[in-house]
Amino acid sequence: MGAQVVDWGTEERWLTDRVSVLQGAGRGGYPSGNSVLVRGEAESLIIDPSVTVVEMGGAPVEVDLVVNSHSHEDHLPGNGLFTEASVHIHDEDLPGAQSLDGLLDVFGFDDATRAEQAVSFVEEMHYTPRPDANGFGDGHVFDLGSMTVEAMHLPGHTRGHSGFAIDGGVFFLSDIDLTGFGPYYGDVWSDLDQFEESLIKVRDVEAEWYVTFHQKGVIEGRVLFLEMLDAFHGVIARRHGEMLDFLAEPRTIADMVARRFVYRPHVDIPFVETVEGRTADLHVARMLARNEAVELEPGLYRAL
Repeated sequence: MGAQVVDWGTEERWLTDRVSVLQGAGRGGYPSGNSVLVRGEAESLIIDPSVTVVEMGGAPVEVDLVVNSHSHEDHLPGNGLFTEASVHIHDEDLPGAQSLDGLLDVFGFDDATRAEQAVSFVEEMHYTPRPDANGFGDGHVFDLGSMTVEAMHLPGHTRGHSGFAIDGGVFFLSDIDLTGFGPYYGDVWSDLDQFEESLIKVRDVEAEWYVTFHQKGVIEGRVLFLEMLDAFHGVIARRHGEMLDFLAEPRTIADMVARRFVYRPHVDIPFVETVEGRTADLHVARMLARNEAVELEPGLYRAL
């Protein structure tokens, strides 16, 4: 059965008379998230239809356009639910919306993890390829009739990760989610320098409401947003400092993976080592570029 028009009740939070947030289970915690619904006079658009949207069986209105902020499995579940809607995603992340192999390429899993996650993405995250998905670039405007949604390219999390400025004073931050976990840049399509540049870029966004896909949800007012953004950005420097301290003795990337600088020791998910390894690689490269560390022999590093 295709997507239906359903009543979200109190789980639909209205920000303006045309913009609402469809709040995911657990305050939008993974694997769900907070989807944004924009109602224009001509068309309606949903950003990042979550697992909860799929479980509900639809949205409060008929959806004409699905916009994905980036190619991660938790942002794409509704692509197969809204079969009559057109799908749009930044050009750099287009392969992830078009095919399962394209999505898996974003992460850089080893073969065993790739096979396991392929099953999980389909069975648990409702992944459906949309080979008809359309690409867009920075500054692209979706005109819905008396309402517009403008894309802002904010790479680093993925190559095509984007935020969206919505008429009425709403900005969707996607996975610049302002959580205590901090920025995630642990995939092969992630980039630490680009993520920091995006955090600087988004500081200039003025809005009444800032919406994150995960947990924090709706943040009211620029003062609170900047306070939370500073704390979120600060996690990068904290991780970097902890890694430098760890490299007071000669260590390998494998040693850093075992120590864990992203996930807590009790977290048991298939891709932990992949994420820890990619994150360590990026920070060590930064250390070497800054002359903060030296490579004693191939693959063995020590802080200076």
